[in-house]
Amino acid sequence: MSGIANWIAQVFAVTRFSIRTIPERLGSSASAAFGIAGVVAVMVGVLSISQGIMHMVRQSSSPENALVLRSGSSSELVSGLSGADTEVIAEASGIRDWQGRPAASPELFLIISLPKRSTGTDANVPLRGVKPEAFAVRDRLRIVEGRAFEWGLNELVVGRGAAEEFAGLAVGESIEVAGQQWPIVGLFEAGGGIAESELWADAALLQSAYRRGNSYQAVFTKLESAGSFADFKDQLTTDPRLNVRVVREAEFYSSQAAMLTTLITGIGTVIAVLMGLGAVFGALNTMYNAVSTRTREIATLRALGFKSGPVVISVLFESLVLALAGGLTGGALAYLAFDGFRAATINWSSFSQIAFAFDVTPALMMQGVIYACLLGLVGGLFPALRAARMPISTALRGS
Repeated sequence: MSGIANWIAQVFAVTRFSIRTIPERLGSSASAAFGIAGVVAVMVGVLSISQGIMHMVRQSSSPENALVLRSGSSSELVSGLSGADTEVIAEASGIRDWQGRPAASPELFLIISLPKRSTGTDANVPLRGVKPEAFAVRDRLRIVEGRAFEWGLNELVVGRGAAEEFAGLAVGESIEVAGQQWPIVGLFEAGGGIAESELWADAALLQSAYRRGNSYQAVFTKLESAGSFADFKDQLTTDPRLNVRVVREAEFYSSQAAMLTTLITGIGTVIAVLMGLGAVFGALNTMYNAVSTRTREIATLRALGFKSGPVVISVLFESLVLALAGGLTGGALAYLAFDGFRAATINWSSFSQIAFAFDVTPALMMQGVIYACLLGLVGGLFPALRAARMPISTALRGS
């Protein structure tokens, strides 16, 4: 037991001495730490895009909400339901009552082109035609500026995300829809959900403007409870009058975002690995420099009876401290620079823009710190082994 206690005491002594000498190598140590900080900041920044999109997806759905599309449709854009279909869907049991009628919202999904504020180039923006039931199903939606559009008038309300990303969508302005000017009368928020990327108008007027007849893309419903979904789905999929696909709203939006989040996560991982290689080489250079400048000190400790193990641990610990400092700095920089930053990207399922905010979560920052520590350990391993294997006689001569 005394041998183990002595070994532990040696570890603490050598490690304490190693940490105290960091200020003597401040330039190279800071270079290694900031190199790792840069890697972590970029990695966390890129991955916060996918976190932001996933947060938007979570905010877009409710456990009680279900979506009905034409059978075989993967998105609203390629779906189609007749007015008669939507009436049959609304008659199904399990739908919550709203003002004496079912909370079932048949909706028209269109795409219009608007210029982006940042570049001036045109991009596709979702234009959704709704009925009054839409506000019962999307119960998080709130008008925060102006007013709601009036039924029967060519008026629009705009989500905050769309208004911030595209030109001409401020309350009081007008845009061209189907060859006519439609005024923007209100701005809404929906808890950060995907609806904030859309423009909303009276479905009947959009049907007329685009000559769609009595047709819709989907029916959004609010069920009596999340447990009502299975029975609701069975009713509609077995009804001979219908040919539909029924999904939970959360499942639908998750599948819409899956390709995008997978792509961004893959890109972020590749970037982190490539930049991490550079950071490892920086850490290697720093720790080799630290070992070379302490050659005689390490040799003297070895000559006094200190084991190789404590020397290895001291070098690794020093590298870990520098990496931890870099990881915490990088995580903090990413949070300050990216958290809440709003942007827009394409939804590959609907070929339209979705606005979202970068989300630098505590879990993502912790992931960055762990990655930084891993880089530090890898960068300190070979210098540590070199220090432990250094011939004492050669080191004492200063060779």
